[in-house]
Amino acid sequence: MTETFVRSGPLRLWTEQIGRRDHPAVLLIAGSSAQGIIFPDALVDRLVLRGAQVIRYDHRDTGRSSIVDFDRHPYGLSDLAADALAVLDAYELPSAHLAGVSMGGAIAQWLAVHESARVRSLTLLSTTPMSHDPGPVWQRAMTGQPADPDELPPPTPRFLQHLADSDGTPPGLEADVSNFRAMNGDGRPFDEPAVRAMLQRCQARATDPSAAAHHALIGRKKGPDLFAPLSTIAAPTTIVHGDQDPLFTLAHGEALAAAIPGAHLHVVRGMGHGYFSPGLPELLADLISLDTGLLGSG
Repeated sequence: MTETFVRSGPLRLWTEQIGRRDHPAVLLIAGSSAQGIIFPDALVDRLVLRGAQVIRYDHRDTGRSSIVDFDRHPYGLSDLAADALAVLDAYELPSAHLAGVSMGGAIAQWLAVHESARVRSLTLLSTTPMSHDPGPVWQRAMTGQPADPDELPPPTPRFLQHLADSDGTPPGLEADVSNFRAMNGDGRPFDEPAVRAMLQRCQARATDPSAAAHHALIGRKKGPDLFAPLSTIAAPTTIVHGDQDPLFTLAHGEALAAAIPGAHLHVVRGMGHGYFSPGLPELLADLISLDTGLLGSG
């Protein structure tokens, strides 16, 4: 296990590499406002056991990575994708297997479309097409307007009610635990001790916890790169989606499967929009390792 800071332009990004350097690399790309350690150690250890080296990293504005003055230097999804490429470059990896969660899945899609030579395979977890802008969809739902039939569905009414009930709640550990519980849903047990331990570790290592909120603003910087057709993706693709995901309902995973040629959709029964349930990290690791052909490699 090695922790290293790498450069992405003027920024420093915290990274961690686990496993043998001569094994196939899996780059784990976290979701919005999430540090790299959001990926449970059990998932990482299982991937290493299956023959991979694993790299996880903190996005800009999270964890131990650089903090950005967003007003002066706004950034979008393509900039976060450039950070992921900087991580691969720093480890001298011409390509890697990418596994992206939620916003990290959109970053992984961007790379598979625009930097296809760097992507050996693609695993998209709990995410949505990179061109989808959830902001207007969520706003319509939260103000009681009917859903746009031409858009992908909004979060579930229960999750929207959670957001409404928690509006104005002071930020802190208890609020974060409540959010993770709501994202987990009731389909699988919620491992609250594991979530608390992860969140406490995140709080202790965050340079500026408030900076992660900048990720909610990346939708302001849009370009034609986000609307490039996913049909151009040539990398072997697996889509892993929970049938109880309250943020991106299963229709989002199905839309990805329909858009990416040859993509395989694996529906995880009872899974919500989080991976802190007993046995779930290992299950997801097995899906990544099996569907990227890592078993027996190295």
